[in-house]
Amino acid sequence: MTWKRTSTILTLIVILGTVVPAAATTRAPAPTVVETLDRAAHPLRTVEPGGDTRDLRPLDQMIADAEVVGVGEATHSSHDFFALKDRLFRHLVEKKGFRTFALEAPWSTGLRLDDYVVYGKGDPRRIMREEFQRDYLWWNNTDYLRLVAWMREYNIRHPADPVRFIGDDTAWTGPEVYDEVVARVSAADPASGERLNGLYRGLRPTVPTGTYIESYLGKPYAERREMAERTGEALELVRRTGADGGTVQDATAIDRTARQYAFDFEEPGQIAEAMRYRDQAMAANVLWWQRHTGTKVLLSAHDAHVGYKSYDPAYPKMQGAFLRDGLGAAYVNIGLTFDRGSFNATDQDETAVRRWTVGPAAPGSNERTLDRVRYRDYAVDLRTVGSPARTWLCQARPTYRIGTAYPDGPHDVALARTHDILVHLHRVTAARLRER
Repeated sequence: MTWKRTSTILTLIVILGTVVPAAATTRAPAPTVVETLDRAAHPLRTVEPGGDTRDLRPLDQMIADAEVVGVGEATHSSHDFFALKDRLFRHLVEKKGFRTFALEAPWSTGLRLDDYVVYGKGDPRRIMREEFQRDYLWWNNTDYLRLVAWMREYNIRHPADPVRFIGDDTAWTGPEVYDEVVARVSAADPASGERLNGLYRGLRPTVPTGTYIESYLGKPYAERREMAERTGEALELVRRTGADGGTVQDATAIDRTARQYAFDFEEPGQIAEAMRYRDQAMAANVLWWQRHTGTKVLLSAHDAHVGYKSYDPAYPKMQGAFLRDGLGAAYVNIGLTFDRGSFNATDQDETAVRRWTVGPAAPGSNERTLDRVRYRDYAVDLRTVGSPARTWLCQARPTYRIGTAYPDGPHDVALARTHDILVHLHRVTAARLRER
């Protein structure tokens, strides 16, 4: 090597610093979606209630100070979803001061079950058999019976600080609610009570829940409109009497049932409006209860109803979006997904309840990737997950969103735009329906 060449090399070393081999400066490859989810995921020990709940502590941090937590389900009848809600509710009661379990069931159904869990009135098996019919038959299962029994046992031990049960849905209002509203108004103002009784004449259900819903749907549109006009007039009468908030809320529940059916179901646009009305009414019931009682609420419903974004034009705005409007960051929702397993649902003709089995999830679906995470069952905060998983989670792709009938979907869902938190389960099994 000549002196001139050596001098040049020394000059470059002075200017640029020590020469580093090229291999040492190569950047590590960017993480994949699955690797990012691996880092963000928190494993779940089990879905079954009881025992050590330290694995739920990350969920406590994700929930933070929320007043209402919506917990979804990717099918309406899988044991694992029901059991997980039971486990999570017990944990939130004991560790974060939650006191209300809200279910996608009629308001009056919730009142009957609340009377049982708080006061021991009635037989929960009979209540569930009588109330959970037709659209609600999925709730008449052994998992919810176990939850209701635990709630009653808890209240026996804590009579001064009870847990409560509410229903937030609109398809049915039991006859006892009509009678109670009339009785309360009549006690304060007999003339108004007599007028109210006349407005409600012919509206009180006299047949079982399922039969009532079926017959109401079969009434002519004009008749359903007239019934809603009467319940609306009755509600205004109750308000004018200065009735207490609970009485007004019960009269509101009656009116919401009538208005739920006061749409022209022959018109696609009206069907969408009916679905919007239902989700708005469910959210309003939850908000009223939370503000009236001051309790923190776990809300159980389908993934679609607790979420923010709809995947179906027939559902213009979901309950979760209305709750976020009313509560802001005090509402948080948890979506549930699964890779494979079984569930109960009717066939598309709604003629028979069957046990269905699906999976593993198809290529290109959300669940296919979610199931590649290193944990079998886990929770992840969708709001804080890093890239590239964040971008991936914001894109809509096929996802199980199974309702009361099957086949159903999959539907295109952007998980991070729909949910705050996600719990993924590797496998689920069909719930055990009572009396079937």
